[in-house]
Amino acid sequence: MRFLHNLGFFCILFLVSPLFTSSQEHVKGVSNHKEHIHKHMSRKLSFEIKLHGFLLWASMGFLTPVGLLAIRMSHRVQCRRRLRILFYVHALSEILSLLLSTAGAVMSFRNFNNSFNNRHQRIGVGLYGLIWLQALIGIVRPQRGSKGRSMWFLVHWMLGTAVSLLGVLNIYTGLVAYQEKTSKGIKFWTIVFTAEVCFITFFYLFQDKWVYIHKQGVSLGNESKGATTDQVVLPRDKQKEVAPAESC
Repeated sequence: MRFLHNLGFFCILFLVSPLFTSSQEHVKGVSNHKEHIHKHMSRKLSFEIKLHGFLLWASMGFLTPVGLLAIRMSHRVQCRRRLRILFYVHALSEILSLLLSTAGAVMSFRNFNNSFNNRHQRIGVGLYGLIWLQALIGIVRPQRGSKGRSMWFLVHWMLGTAVSLLGVLNIYTGLVAYQEKTSKGIKFWTIVFTAEVCFITFFYLFQDKWVYIHKQGVSLGNESKGATTDQVVLPRDKQKEVAPAESC
């Protein structure tokens, strides 16, 4: 009787064990599938973070400074053709910067955790608003010589400066946020971006003084030659007529 009882027990165990094994394999398969999805999402999220950072660097770290330098250089240009070219460079750079920053902001709102609990996100929201405000002010530019031109220029200049400074600051905070989220080093990119900022700053300050330096050299070089030719050869009232026009 005991033999029959044990035989029945082993038969039931033999029948149930495949079900138990298949259940374990099913659970393991579900776990592996979830882990695969998690890895895939992590790779996707990492790519989106890098793309977001690249778009904002291209916008705030490159195109905005290029537009700022172009309009700064135009203050010393007398040729209308060169002045028009620099103005178009400024306008196109700022339009592309606006489009790229908008694409980066849309990516951030759609794909990232926007709890606004860190400095990068809070600065980013304020910066995005200032970018669009600056664009609208640029569109409604008054004609040169009109009554509100001076006030418009002051506001446009102040907003442009604020956007440039906040843009550079937010790139640094974005690198810090990237390091905190991915645990990856940012030392190399920080050094590269700092070198770029230093070069742009130096060029911004130097090009404003280049004309002055050039004039200093010209005036010192021509000081010993000048006066006798005009006084002896040409009458005083004819000097303006033969004065060479500035070439383009």
